[in-house]
Amino acid sequence: MMDKKNHFEVSKLKDYLFVIKENISLIHPAYTNDPLNMYLLLGENSALLLDTGCGLSPLKPIIDNLIADRELIVLNSHTHWDHILGNEQFGEVFVHQKEAQKVSQAYDVSYFQDSPNQNIIQIYANQNFLIPPAEIIKTLSDQDEFDLGGLKVKIIHCPGHSPGSVCLLTSNNELFTSDVAYYGDIFLPKRQEFPLVLETLDKLINLCKNEKIKELYPSHRKSPCEIKLLINFRDAIKNIESSWESKKSFDFFNAWEIGEKTDEFRFFVSKY
Repeated sequence: MMDKKNHFEVSKLKDYLFVIKENISLIHPAYTNDPLNMYLLLGENSALLLDTGCGLSPLKPIIDNLIADRELIVLNSHTHWDHILGNEQFGEVFVHQKEAQKVSQAYDVSYFQDSPNQNIIQIYANQNFLIPPAEIIKTLSDQDEFDLGGLKVKIIHCPGHSPGSVCLLTSNNELFTSDVAYYGDIFLPKRQEFPLVLETLDKLINLCKNEKIKELYPSHRKSPCEIKLLINFRDAIKNIESSWESKKSFDFFNAWEIGEKTDEFRFFVSKY
């Protein structure tokens, strides 16, 4: 059985910033983007938690211990399973308005029932593979801002990875890129939607240059990163067309696989 006591790895990156890491490969070996990085930002009055993970182990007691008497704001960067399945542990969660309906309903994870990691999957099976949502869902829009007390966090709507994906810009000039950009296995929409992804990346690159941002905090694998992550990622997407004929079908994701595990970026392009 899984050791819930040591499930998360918690690291203090700055006086006001913690990262809580979780390995999503525990659920199915097809997912290789370990670790998932959840972030906790501490202001003088409030704290903000970015994403709630896979719902395999109690996260709230860890967060409660770190925030002391601060008010907690919980925010989903988007509504893919590995970022929201811990929502039910928290009474209220913010999400971009374009994905509010999805995260307001029980989340069906029945596609994991054939995973080879059956001792882990039993946790979902005990809930009939339907993971409850948070009790209250509140919506976000582009440029919304949270004042934590001595630290402000601005919402940047970044569609492409999903319709309601957001990044966070802090008043300390840090950018939390969520799943919009990271090194590793990248999940992209169908080819017709690549221009939207590239538009988002161009927006973030310009933001980094204008705001003199040097630290990027992705939601998977290496963190922190430099602005070259965004530049390299944009260039790699532009090069997909030249590699398209070498694509392979990856049925578990209903996607086309382009690239190798050893590459900076391996792409899974949606077939639908």
